[in-house]
Amino acid sequence: MGRSEFVPEVFFDLSLFPFAKVFDGVVYVWDVLPKLSKFIASSFKENVTVGEGTIVEEGAFIKGPAIIGKNCLISHGAYLRENCIIGDRVTIGHACEIKNSIILNKTAVAHLSYIGDSVVGGNVNVGGGVICANFRFDEKPIVVRIGKTKIDTKLQKFGAIIGDGTKIGVNTALNPGTILGKNCIVFPQTSALGVHKEGKIIK
Repeated sequence: MGRSEFVPEVFFDLSLFPFAKVFDGVVYVWDVLPKLSKFIASSFKENVTVGEGTIVEEGAFIKGPAIIGKNCLISHGAYLRENCIIGDRVTIGHACEIKNSIILNKTAVAHLSYIGDSVVGGNVNVGGGVICANFRFDEKPIVVRIGKTKIDTKLQKFGAIIGDGTKIGVNTALNPGTILGKNCIVFPQTSALGVHKEGKIIK
């Protein structure tokens, strides 16, 4: 796969994402992750910006910096750590943890899930208990695996890229550097790794 296989537009329709400028100049989609802090700081003066119609339930904690779009639900017990960009009409379920990640419009992250150092597309369903693992045991930079080929992302922490329309079943683990194209289906209790093109079923 060449460089064009990993541009953001392969994975996401950015036309309605209110914070799409964060992807400007990004060639490999994961290269957006180190940009989050600077983008948030340059876009808004506030540490945490919450869009119109968004509900933050009692007991949720938003550490920030964070940008949250319109008409979202941040449920009780949710923990949004540093550098989160959340689109419009996103649901973050009870006791979810989100860190240094982007979540595009109309996506639901169910209860007890962890999204770390990841980019989640629009209209994605992340089932309960899904973990985006983002750190290797040997502490080496994360690699993206394509068959026998490895691409060094130069990132110490990198979870997953999840394309638009993908559905991930409960208690699934996405290992560091997992890439899912649009409209994939990941069966419950699966351990996923590597690059999966659009429409793949992983089980």
